Formats: sequence, C-alpha cells, structure tokens
Amino acid sequence: MEELVNRMKVVLATSFSFYLKVQYYHWNVEGIHFSQYHQFFANLYEEIHGSIDQTAEQIRALDAYAPGSLKRYKELSEIMCDENIPSAAMMCKNLLDDNQKLILSLTFARAEAEKLRQFGLINYLEGRIDIHKKHHWMLKSVIKG
Repeated sequence: MEELVNRMKVVLATSFSFYLKVQYYHWNVEGIHFSQYHQFFANLYEEIHGSIDQTAEQIRALDAYAPGSLKRYKELSEIMCDENIPSAAMMCKNLLDDNQKLILSLTFARAEAEKLRQFGLINYLEGRIDIHKKHHWMLKSVIKG
C-alpha cells in the first residue's frame, strides 16, 4: 500500500505543477494568436484544477495524508517549474512534454492500484489518463499549426 500512496502523491504533485505551469503560461502568453492561446490555456488549467482535489481525496481514501506544501510538491513532482517566458509555440511544446510525464505518473499509479485491486482508484486513474491523452492530442495539434 505504501508504494501506491507514494505513486499517488507523485500524481498529485505533478498534476499541481502542471496546473501551475499552464496558468503561468496563460498569464504570460503573447503574440499574434494571443487570444486563442490564452483561451486554450485557460480551458486546460481549469480542467486540471478540477482534478487536484479529487486526487488528494483519493490519497485520503487510502488512509494517507495528501501533501500540500510547495516544498513537498517540488520534491515529488516530475515536472520542473519554468521561470522563463518562452514563445507560445514553445509553451505548447513544454506542456506536451510535461503532459507526457503526467500520463506516465498516472500509469505507474494505476499499475500499483491494480496490484492491490483498488478498483475505484483504477477507474479514477484511467479517467485521468484518458483526459490527459486528449490534452496530448490537443497540444500536439496546436504545435503542428
């Protein structure tokens, strides 16, 4: 159970880091297609934000405490913060790469949940994987343009 809890904490921290990076890009995007990128990033961070509480509650349902400090998220996250302001296209490329890291974290957590036959958690994680696969498709499509 400890390995599953640890994997879920990584999912939570990585999700929060991804959310924060998307919102950072939303605030700072510039260029000819500003409006489209600004709205695209808003839709993305709002969806991710909605999942963070649910992920923390899944950790609590495993009878563990969810991490909540920026220091702890930095330690656990698979995603590095971005202190530069890249071009809109590079923002999308960075998010595509980070989204892939998040999918991997979700997949590892799902594998641990399956070992322990945590079926409700498996369903939750599969739902998140599906959503992030859609994010992957959308980010990749934006980059192609």
